[in-house]
Amino acid sequence: MMKFGVKQMVTMAVLGALSIVLMLVVRLPIIPAAPYLIYEPADVPILVGTFLFGPIAGLAITAIVAAIQATILSADGLVGFVMHMLATGTFVITAGLIYKKFHSIKGAIAGLAAGTLAMTLMMIPVNLIIQPNFYGTPYDVVKAMIVPVLIPFNLIKAGVNSAITLVIYKTISKIVHKI
Repeated sequence: MMKFGVKQMVTMAVLGALSIVLMLVVRLPIIPAAPYLIYEPADVPILVGTFLFGPIAGLAITAIVAAIQATILSADGLVGFVMHMLATGTFVITAGLIYKKFHSIKGAIAGLAAGTLAMTLMMIPVNLIIQPNFYGTPYDVVKAMIVPVLIPFNLIKAGVNSAITLVIYKTISKIVHKI
C-alpha cells in the first residue's frame, strides 16, 4: 500500500478541489449532435496530481472527485461514479504508468496520448453497457453514436485536457516542489 505524506495529501486535496471547481465553472458542449456531452477540464488537476505523485495518487484523486460529483453535484449517483472512475481512472493509470517509467517530456506526451486512446477505447463498451441498461437509450442508438459522436467527444475532451496538462505541469511542479 502506498503511503502519502501530509504535503502530498494536502496537494492532492487542493488538486481535487480545483477539479470540482473546474467541473462546475467550465462546461462547454463540443459535439452539436450531442449537446449533453459536455467538455470540462476537471481531469487536468487530476493528471497534474498523477504526474506529481504517481498513478495511485491520480486514481485516489479521481475516486474522491467522482464520489463528490456523484453524491453532491450530479443526479447520476452510482452510475456516474462508475463511469467517471472508468473513464478518468483509465486515463490517469495509463498516462501515469508511462510517465513514471519515462519521466521526461516525451514520456509525458506518450503517456497522455496513450491515456487519451485508452480512455476513448474504454468508453465504447462502457457506453454500450451503461446507456441502454441505466439510462434507457436503445442499444442500436448508442451503437450508431460510437463513431460520429462518442469517439470524437472522448478524443477531443482527453486531447484538450492533455494539451493543457502539458502546458501547465512544469510550472505547477516547480511550485509544489518549492513549498
